[in-house]
Amino acid sequence: MAGVIEKVSLQFDREPLIKPFGFKGGYLDELWQSFCEIHVSDGKSGKGMGVQSVLWADADTFAEHSQAGANAMMLAVTEKALGLLKGKKFTDPIALMHTIFPECHAYASMLTGNRRLPATFVLNALVPVDFALWQIAAAEGEMKDFSALTERFCPAMDQRHEKLGAIPLISYNTQADETEALLREGIFLLKIKIGANPGGRNDLEEMCRWDIERIAQIHKIAACHETPYTDCGHPVYYLDANGRYDSRERLERFLDGAAACGALERIVLLEEPFPVDSGICVEGFPVRIAGDESIHSAEDAVRCTEELGYGAVALKPIAKTLSVSMEIYEQAAKRGIPCFCADLTVPPVMLEWNMQVAARIGIIPGLKTGVVESNGAQNYRNWKELLHRSGHPDAGWLHPQNGVFDLTDFYGQCDVLRG
Repeated sequence: MAGVIEKVSLQFDREPLIKPFGFKGGYLDELWQSFCEIHVSDGKSGKGMGVQSVLWADADTFAEHSQAGANAMMLAVTEKALGLLKGKKFTDPIALMHTIFPECHAYASMLTGNRRLPATFVLNALVPVDFALWQIAAAEGEMKDFSALTERFCPAMDQRHEKLGAIPLISYNTQADETEALLREGIFLLKIKIGANPGGRNDLEEMCRWDIERIAQIHKIAACHETPYTDCGHPVYYLDANGRYDSRERLERFLDGAAACGALERIVLLEEPFPVDSGICVEGFPVRIAGDESIHSAEDAVRCTEELGYGAVALKPIAKTLSVSMEIYEQAAKRGIPCFCADLTVPPVMLEWNMQVAARIGIIPGLKTGVVESNGAQNYRNWKELLHRSGHPDAGWLHPQNGVFDLTDFYGQCDVLRG
């Protein structure tokens, strides 16, 4: 019989980035990593880790506060969640997340002063808590590895890829020589941030012009490279707009620009072009539109794919919790909607958490292998130190070769369910 949650704790680190990291029209230069422990009266315990990205979770809160102030508010929501769990009987992580989410959201809305606070802000704060709860669930159910966990809680995650393509991030300020170096290393799927603000956050006309020039520059660099991992035999693109486009007409103008330079046929994903509350249908575009911030529950997955025309879903167990990611994936799998695992600039321990999911889901149309986004090595100043903290810094699955992570030893040696 499961015990009662009787002890919790929370700590955090501030990790500096190599250079300012730009997306959603803003920039950040550090990320806060949160660490929690949860102890149950029957002696079982779990340790969880999270990375806070307020800019990703809610760009408005990030813009209205100092970087440290916005991070402090998110950390306070994590503390609130842990407090709500104390004294509760341990059941399973999914049920516990549903129980505490409404009060956490109300608290976060009050704290930020935003009555329309996106659910992503709260989910980002809950990641370390959810991580710890899954470790306890694994111990309670005597589940010795991640496959045993998914068999019980998410049977649709039934793949077992031998390789995962590494997806690096081409941010606003990634230089041409950096992109060329990635392609020479064998990278075959570039995640490109669009929606920059060269003329100011609300100058969308200038933003669109800049994006057209940017995709043309990148395509010129990538066009001559070849790869065995895509249907077309060349590197392909995954564009992330983070909700910066305001209308179908403006997005069509951008896609016309991509077609003019020859890049359109290489775009396998275009993620979240419109604001999450826009209600704009994405059917009819010549590229596959993926949802991220607009999909933070199983219900959202159904609505966005059935009513709004989304053709792919970004899973983020490292940003929206594993609990929510499994619920979303079950709905997407039922409808034949492809999913992929996106990053939040996480350290190696959380990259392994993300890879456990990425290794068990289907393949994006246009590709020949599974993929996982990982841009931590590009952005953390102390990446080598973070690798050592993972416990196995030399593991093959943490070091991509020729553009892919080799999972030969991953399933037997990577134990993310350790407490």
